[in-house]
Amino acid sequence: MIRQLRQLESMKQPIRVGLAGAGCMGMGIARQIARTPGMHLSWVADTDLASAEMAASFDSSCRAGVSVDQMFDREPVDAFVESTNTIGPALDYCLRAIEERAHLVLMNAEVDLAFGPELLAASDQQGVMMTSDAGDQHGVLASMIHEIELWGFDIVQAGNIKGFLNRYATAEDLMGEAAKRNLNPIQCCAYTDGTKLNIEMAVLANAMGYVPVREGMSGPRASRVEQALDLFDFSKYPSLGVVDYLLGAEPGGGVYVIGRCGDEVQIPYLSYYKLGDGPYYLFYRPYHLCHLETPGAIARVVLGQDAVLQPWAGRVTEVYARAKCDLPAGTKIEHAIGGDAFYGMIDCCSPARVPIALLECEPGGQKPILARGLQKDEPLHWEDVEMPSGHLGDRLAHLQAEL
Repeated sequence: MIRQLRQLESMKQPIRVGLAGAGCMGMGIARQIARTPGMHLSWVADTDLASAEMAASFDSSCRAGVSVDQMFDREPVDAFVESTNTIGPALDYCLRAIEERAHLVLMNAEVDLAFGPELLAASDQQGVMMTSDAGDQHGVLASMIHEIELWGFDIVQAGNIKGFLNRYATAEDLMGEAAKRNLNPIQCCAYTDGTKLNIEMAVLANAMGYVPVREGMSGPRASRVEQALDLFDFSKYPSLGVVDYLLGAEPGGGVYVIGRCGDEVQIPYLSYYKLGDGPYYLFYRPYHLCHLETPGAIARVVLGQDAVLQPWAGRVTEVYARAKCDLPAGTKIEHAIGGDAFYGMIDCCSPARVPIALLECEPGGQKPILARGLQKDEPLHWEDVEMPSGHLGDRLAHLQAEL
């Protein structure tokens, strides 16, 4: 891939990229695209113009603006990267990109989960590629899984490594931590309460057809990733593969895959290669590099017509809302993901329960309101909440009908 990019650079025909979102991750993506041969950051859009201008400053000919639609009107691109922390607006941006026949790269796992199958169908209709990003945990795991399957292993478990978990965290609790990491406190809270972890693993599950062993996964505590081989009872797993995680294990920031090989010819080779005696084998990557790997995803869809990860299996799992605390009837849901009211847990699809992503409010729009009170940890069902008209659930149904 790098040779093709260098050739494009020498021919002065770079891949033109548009970017939505100039927050912490978007800023890194902008910088990395500007450093990648054969790529040109054509424009950056963010509702905060100053942030967009800062991200655009990494490339002297890059434009900045507050509207994705206006940027598409001014300058077409070959690929579009969605890196906001929104869902409804992000859906609009992605649909506009597909309409403009730009390949779509999703650094936004929330819109990926909420609308991934619909975006995949729309992009297929337009003859462009849609993919999850290469550097977030689910993208890294997908690349590992494809390679491990090529080696002839059956995938038993795809796992994330979570450093810290507090399902009842609030954004106010995390103001200091968020400031140190240059993150929005609500975004930081979604990491801390586990909702983000569950979303990422649901995106992976909906690509590979995997399931959690129980709601929210099991997530045993470990000191080292190698302990994964002893902490799970693989004999009770379904044949199609499982998503799970380790809590507190080193190497922090890594991901792992457990594969099975019962081939008597291969087992001595695997022992010689220091992988153990089998039949279960651990493979792990001690890091995921987020924005550094985004140009790889862009190059794959533009040059290779190849996706890192798509919802190939459809809607196998969802991330459903549970109450962080006792919530009285009439509670307005200001923020669902990373807010004070709910945390999200992956589970197999249930039409009666409310996906946490569909509770997110449109900017400046009406808020969902609880129709009845919930106790701490109680799951949210559709009859428990009054949804404003035109909300994400309605938009999902409308988009499904159109496709």
